[in-house]
Amino acid sequence: MIIDAHHHLWTADYQWLTAPGLESIRRDYTVADLVPRLDESNVTATVLVEAGRCDAEETAGFLAHAATTPRIAGVVGWASLTDPAISTTLAGYRGLPGASKLVGVRDQVQAVTDPGHLARPDVRNALAAVGAAGLTFDLVIHLGQVPACAEAAQATPGTTFVLDHLGKPRIEAYDLAGWRATVRDLAACDNVVAKLSGLLTEAGAGWRVADIRPYVDTALDLFGPHRLMAGSDWPVCELVATYDEAWTALHACLGELSPDERTAVLADTAIRTYALEVGS
Repeated sequence: MIIDAHHHLWTADYQWLTAPGLESIRRDYTVADLVPRLDESNVTATVLVEAGRCDAEETAGFLAHAATTPRIAGVVGWASLTDPAISTTLAGYRGLPGASKLVGVRDQVQAVTDPGHLARPDVRNALAAVGAAGLTFDLVIHLGQVPACAEAAQATPGTTFVLDHLGKPRIEAYDLAGWRATVRDLAACDNVVAKLSGLLTEAGAGWRVADIRPYVDTALDLFGPHRLMAGSDWPVCELVATYDEAWTALHACLGELSPDERTAVLADTAIRTYALEVGS
């Protein structure tokens, strides 16, 4: 069994897609595009993650997709950490079609310039509300925000945090030592899980498996296989690799693990963390 713990769907009109360099992925990506790729790569089920539109309607649409697409086992929707009514927002999602597949939320923290954002009392309260609602919180951040995330995780033990893309290490600059030192304290938090996702994009065009393997090995050392999950980051990965190439690279990096460890990274961690219901 393989769970793709991180992928997106979107339409060509998403505002962030107007940035230079994104022309190749500036189009609609739908369930009809997704399913053949899952079949090609032998992926059992997926987690569909909010894609930066930052509104409740996107989450509603994703839950509707999940309601009619058995292969989408979970949805990480959007919620603002500065919304004073976040508990009401989350409760409202529970009344939507497909709501049983809502497993977590995230906010676009990577776009926030305030270094003290995650220390704000309202933000800490929102993070606690996410956990109280039985949901995880996905951390989409840049590397400079990792220390603040560690403090937030320590202050909010009732919430499970999921570090997307290993915190976006600067693989092109080969700053492995700097990344390890930065992420070490966050990895020490028992309520934090990390995703092996988005690494090919960080490695850039012309990537090789040898470029990402040291980061996967280090993540295995810091988090252990039972706090790591794997994701394609499709369609973002198409900037540098196909869906199948993304999985081929991950499999190559996990080749020396024991069968139980591989199963943990490729399926069990995602199933446990997100409380997914998937077929045998």
